[in-house]
Amino acid sequence: MDFVELEGGEGHLQHTGSLIVPALSMGNAGQLAVDLLISHGACKSGYLDEPHVLPCVGNDPFGPSANGDLAVALEVYEDAELNASIIQQRSPVIKGTMMKFSKNLATWAAQEGVKEVIILSGLDSGKVQRSETNAMQLQYISTANEDGSDDRCEQLGWKRLHHYLPSSEAWQVLDHQAMSAEDSLYSEIPQSDDLYFPRQPFASLLACCKAQGLKVVCILCFCAEGDNVPDAFLIADGLHRLLCHEKKEPQGSGVTWKIPLSWTTVYGPPPDDTMFC
Repeated sequence: MDFVELEGGEGHLQHTGSLIVPALSMGNAGQLAVDLLISHGACKSGYLDEPHVLPCVGNDPFGPSANGDLAVALEVYEDAELNASIIQQRSPVIKGTMMKFSKNLATWAAQEGVKEVIILSGLDSGKVQRSETNAMQLQYISTANEDGSDDRCEQLGWKRLHHYLPSSEAWQVLDHQAMSAEDSLYSEIPQSDDLYFPRQPFASLLACCKAQGLKVVCILCFCAEGDNVPDAFLIADGLHRLLCHEKKEPQGSGVTWKIPLSWTTVYGPPPDDTMFC
């Protein structure tokens, strides 16, 4: 993975306090939340050249008007207010290469001196058991403690994802794969375990970042496919609260997010009124 900075840059991240990364997920909730973060005032600093992500190109998704600036598959933005660098991913990882992609990303983040990686992801709400229906929609996993708990997140009222069992065979196999030179992801995970969570992209990103010795927090939102705008707001609000809490700033909530230009065409143009005449 190579970072290609815009003209005039030094070839490195400007803000290494936090690296915010969306994981391919249910409803693209993580990517939508990153859209909100970028629209709030982040500036593009460059893009990532990564062989395991499908190439794509499109018009400027943030506006205020479509002026012809191109957007590509993996772009990097800088947010001075949050002391964070932000990655936006607009196309999927090539099938069967998620572990390779995760290793490349984690290695690059460690080389850049990133202090903490924050992974944003949606999770299938259909995996929530009846006993969990009253649980918070937003949950987390952290490397602060071996069991995945984190006092910072608990103080925000979040609950640790109890499906994360680092001592279970499935999660241990995933950690082994992250540290191994081989990339046969999931091939050795026992079928008796609940495989949904260890098989998610956020899990391989988490494992690879841990293998590089990086601090990690995963902000996870249970949701369903459909209109995932509310889920994006929930994740973005949670992330902002976490980062402002870290800096001991009281204004960690109540952010007025700016809607990106690209969201205006999510469902296509409005219907032709003449059809009702």
